[in-house]
This record gives sequence, structure tokens and C-alpha cells, in this order.
Amino acid sequence: MKKPSHINEIGSVCRPVGELLASIGSKWVVLVLIRLSERPKRFSELKREIGTISQKVLTSVLRDLERNGIVNRTVTPSIPPRVDYQLTELGESLLEPIHALGVWAVENEDKVAEAQARYEMKAETV
Repeated sequence: MKKPSHINEIGSVCRPVGELLASIGSKWVVLVLIRLSERPKRFSELKREIGTISQKVLTSVLRDLERNGIVNRTVTPSIPPRVDYQLTELGESLLEPIHALGVWAVENEDKVAEAQARYEMKAETV
């Protein structure tokens, strides 16, 4: 994507980038991508491994990831049909920034907890 050269062009870039970040930034997307980083998986396997995700939400997440070119959906004709999901090259390129965010979260967990406690104490005194 071409960088905006003038301040007035920024608005035209913010909306599509914001929409993409919103679609790949949810906790469910991150969990699905982490699970698929191991190997291709079937829907039921993903649901079982993630645990707390509903069937409806998992279906929606997988469709969105497929629409964005991050996941491939492969249907193998059988009875019942076998459907596998796997990361595309684009999806695999997301793993590095996701890993970096995970490292940051682990390294800063205590600082965030302290900031939350300070915020809560301040809110109680107001």
C-alpha cells in the first residue's frame, strides 16, 4: 500500500486499514491463527482446542479469515464432507507480529496490572 504523501490522503487510508485491523485483531482470530500455525485443522478440532468459542463465532471468524486471504478452506468430498482450514502464505506472515504482541503482553503483564490498579484506585476516589 502506498504511503499517503499529504495529510488529506490519510483519511482515505485509515478506513480500509482500520477495517482490516478490526477483522484480524480480535482474540478469537489470534487464537485461531495460533492453532492453525501448528498444522491444518478441521472445524471441530479448532472448536475443541479453543474451547470457549461458540460454533457461530468460529464460523464467522473462519469466513472472515478466508475472505481476507489469511486462511484456505478445503472441502474433501466424502460422507460427511471433510473441511480443513490452513493458513495461507499471507496468514503465515501474520504469525510474527502476533508472536511479538504475545511477547510484549507477557513482558508487560505486571506493569499493566499496576496501571489498572492505579486507575481503579483513582476512580474510587472521584
